[in-house]
Amino acid sequence: MSHQHDHDHHTARRFGRAFAIGIGLNIAFVLAEVIAGFFADSMALLADAGHNLSDVLGLALAWAGAAMATRPASDRFSYGLKKAPILAALFNAVLLLIAIGAILTEGVRRLFHPEIANGGIVMLVAAIGIVINAVTAWLFVSGRNHDINVRGAFLHMAADAAISLGVVIAGALIIYTGQVWIDPAVSIVLALVILIGTFDLLKQSTWMSLAAVPPGISLPEVEGTLLKIEGVDGLHDLHIWPMSTTENALTAHLIVPGPQRREEVLKEVREILHHRFHLEHVTIQVESEAVGDCVDC
Repeated sequence: MSHQHDHDHHTARRFGRAFAIGIGLNIAFVLAEVIAGFFADSMALLADAGHNLSDVLGLALAWAGAAMATRPASDRFSYGLKKAPILAALFNAVLLLIAIGAILTEGVRRLFHPEIANGGIVMLVAAIGIVINAVTAWLFVSGRNHDINVRGAFLHMAADAAISLGVVIAGALIIYTGQVWIDPAVSIVLALVILIGTFDLLKQSTWMSLAAVPPGISLPEVEGTLLKIEGVDGLHDLHIWPMSTTENALTAHLIVPGPQRREEVLKEVREILHHRFHLEHVTIQVESEAVGDCVDC
């Protein structure tokens, strides 16, 4: 448990400045895109602004997750506020769905009633977006293999750099072809891309809110692994759930006849759950089938 707590503090300290810089850059860029989008009459820019606003919310969520994981437990919140980022993600997904609906509605309307967009402004602003998203992704590149929150921020920003490239291409096509329908068409495509990621966010945050087994962990595999440990005769009441967006917990009852093997079994269980399944917050109740006694670990 202390290892995970130290890791949370380390992540919050190491990437706190990266989150702050990334959020600041993207907020400035969202404002610039909204202004340029209205000035250029470009739905593609406004759609990309909505997408980049989701980046700001995503970065803020990841930052909040790292910070809240360091909060100590209290009499009312015995696990601290580790669940708060999960609720924020769920709320974030709902807001994104509303924004996507608005973008799709306006994009479809402009397909039938096209309006002239300034392709040059579209290209310029989106090109700036490529630079900002790439720089923000670079801020998290060193931690992408060690922390799921940091990796999520990195992948999100790297993907957005590619989406901004698509907007640049749309601006170029408008300039060279004069086809104004390209702008709303690109906005619809961008909205659909956002929708795919939003559904995944909605699904994951809903599952986490319902204490589902975290992705990447198989309950039958954990059960089978524990039953193979020498001295373990049975297992029941096995539960695995996310405590936060970065930390998972496990509780289980193991049947270990004879007290002489208990300490060795518990040590082996902790090592296996840590190294193989990356589970740190573990509570094991050891029971003797013969006498029905138990001892908490």
